[in-house]
Amino acid sequence: MQTFIMGVKKSVRKYAGQLGILVLLLLVLSLTSSTFRSFTNIINVTRQVSINMIVACGMTMVLIIGGIDLTVGSTMALSGMLSGWLTINGCPFLVSLLVGLVSGVMIGMINGAVLAKTTLPPFIVTYSTSSIIRGLVYVIFGSATIRLVDEDYLNFGGGSIGFLPLPVIYMIVIIVISILLVNYSKMGRHMYAIGGNMKAAFFSGINTSKVIFLTYTLSGFFAALAGMVLTSRNSSLQPAVGVGAEMDAIAAVVLGGTSMAGGRGSIGGTVLGAFIIGLISNGLNMLAIDSFYQLVVKGIIILIAVYADYLKNKKMSSAK
Repeated sequence: MQTFIMGVKKSVRKYAGQLGILVLLLLVLSLTSSTFRSFTNIINVTRQVSINMIVACGMTMVLIIGGIDLTVGSTMALSGMLSGWLTINGCPFLVSLLVGLVSGVMIGMINGAVLAKTTLPPFIVTYSTSSIIRGLVYVIFGSATIRLVDEDYLNFGGGSIGFLPLPVIYMIVIIVISILLVNYSKMGRHMYAIGGNMKAAFFSGINTSKVIFLTYTLSGFFAALAGMVLTSRNSSLQPAVGVGAEMDAIAAVVLGGTSMAGGRGSIGGTVLGAFIIGLISNGLNMLAIDSFYQLVVKGIIILIAVYADYLKNKKMSSAK
């Protein structure tokens, strides 16, 4: 019991800033909007956060190794369009689901293979891959919105078990898997080592190429899952789905304390960061504030979070 209490206290100290922002947002939004306090809206916020959370878990791992993945939005579009198109054309849902997931895994594998075997900047590689994938989505499927009719697919992201929406359940499963992987596995320890100093990690016997490859593969898998869940929730195939998803994920991850320089971060922080982003979006919608202002707010949040990370890294460098 004492160990548990000490663990809670340590977590509170570690995430004091994020918890403070989260509590402040909850208080302000509760006071300014009575609708916000409703159980229905709380479930709605959690459902909205789930998509970004799934993507952000993969992005956290990528940033921990010192990389970045700008393909997640395009991966979401490809997996959603491909799996949905297959169901519309008579393919069984489970097969379509598998194909969608495999498409995301393959994109992650391509990114991982290139970055593991070269010294090319992750920003340039994943930006290029993202552009190729998004272009292929429009070339193959066109720009029209197509209505989904397969009930199994519609229930995949739109159904619920009791009062819990299925996307929330997927989110919880992904969070648990990510925590176990990052905090309690050899691969997780290797991620931090690579992000801290890749050369030192390599000379200490860590298979850096394998860890980079697997990390980007996981990111692709998570993005594909999120893309299909979002496509199901939208009840239609939309080639523009996932636009800006990488920025939302990065905002959540960096706001949660993960360093863009690599070697430092946590899934727990990302969870708090994703909920902060989700509450801000929900609050602005509740207050009927134009969606364009939400882009401004998110941009400011990312800038502040990155600057805070810069100051933290500068302080740590000075202390050495």
